Amino acid sequence: MVGVLAAFATALAGCATPHRLPVNVPLADVPSPHMGRPQDLLQAYTTAIAFSGGGLKASAFAAGVLEGLAASPAGQGDLLDTVAFISSVSGGSLTAAYYVLHGRNGLADIRSRVLDRDFESRLNLSLASPANWARLLRGGLNDRSNFAQVLDDEVFGHATFADLYARGRPDLWINATDLYHRTSFPFLPGVFSALCSDLRQFPVADAVAASMAVPVVFKPTVLRTFPRHCPTPEAAFIQRTLENPSAPRLLRAIAEAMRSYRDPDGPGFAKLVDGGLTDNFGLSSLLMARAVASDAHSPMTARDAIRVRKLLFLVVDAGRGPSGSWNRQFDGPGGVDSALAATDAAIDAAARLAADSFQAVMLKWRDAVVAHRCGLTETDISVLGGVAADWRCDDVEFVVELLSFQNADPALSTKTRAIETRLTLPREQIDAAMEAGRQAVRNSAVVRSFAAHPRLPTPPPTRER
Repeated sequence: MVGVLAAFATALAGCATPHRLPVNVPLADVPSPHMGRPQDLLQAYTTAIAFSGGGLKASAFAAGVLEGLAASPAGQGDLLDTVAFISSVSGGSLTAAYYVLHGRNGLADIRSRVLDRDFESRLNLSLASPANWARLLRGGLNDRSNFAQVLDDEVFGHATFADLYARGRPDLWINATDLYHRTSFPFLPGVFSALCSDLRQFPVADAVAASMAVPVVFKPTVLRTFPRHCPTPEAAFIQRTLENPSAPRLLRAIAEAMRSYRDPDGPGFAKLVDGGLTDNFGLSSLLMARAVASDAHSPMTARDAIRVRKLLFLVVDAGRGPSGSWNRQFDGPGGVDSALAATDAAIDAAARLAADSFQAVMLKWRDAVVAHRCGLTETDISVLGGVAADWRCDDVEFVVELLSFQNADPALSTKTRAIETRLTLPREQIDAAMEAGRQAVRNSAVVRSFAAHPRLPTPPPTRER
């Protein structure tokens, strides 16, 4: 019987959507190390954000947080003016990429252009369809043609990372997962250099789709490696890490993955899926950036390091709490509930570990920045653009604040935590998730304290390239 089903599925697979080639292209030149990625973004008082995954619920919650920041007066502007960096995963990437591409004006139409869309109507989801069983055997129910293409055509307007970087601040790190190496895969110039590929020409929509590609529901996003005749050298940290037997396991895994991308006899492809599988908070890429840093301040620039006084890092968690009633009876959970609960447990465990590690790394990073600043000469400071008259080398504070549905008022918190992780939601659930985001900002004592600081600067203009 199994053989008959396999033969039937194979026959159906021949009629399924044809395989789509990778959309990344090789490096044709030796680009600047950051490939045009915006630099020198921090102000004295700066906000950074990590948007978690969680389907369209996470997208709506993230949009509400941005609206909450825009509604929080600070200095001569508002807290949205202080945002210099966003890291995102899965559903959070949808909102993050749209906002960074369109700026605060994008918040006015993100509801109609993004959140109110019925993405699921374009997807293959029915398991009653024999054709969908064939698609499952081919790697996933859906591919680029019915999600990434929709995002590219109707949401992001064929924008590339060159377009994204041309907007200037804030910087954006979209995170996926390298399925084979089981590591975080941030869409960053350094990682694409390891592929010998040009991130500048890569579609933003495909990065967002990769970040949201839940296995089985979606085929992995496929990137090609171009190791032969690569114009850029291998990153120095890779050799250094692989030769160090006491290197952290996370860093070693990243180094092994990036080394494999450069192997002329290697696999030739990277297969990317939902970033939430390795870190649903999108913090791993920052942990990695600090681990591979060859100086005290990276991923800050040297100018950022002398400019910053207070960095508020908002970890925006749209994750769903425990659900179901099977823990109230002897029998259960059933097979589907067991699989979902096991997946949620793995994702939550990884996210908690990343969050705990992040707190410690931020404290060490702050101490490293202070030591670096206090070691600078007056000439060094002058070369970097100078500092204010009241500048002190040890006047640096890094603060981490978690914003979740629990930060909303109790009734709304209960309602929003129960929203399913899907790509289409009723309007009332979108309303609730967005309002929860606004309330999470408004109800945070840490955010209010930051906004009330008397030395918040005048908002800088958006840089255009």
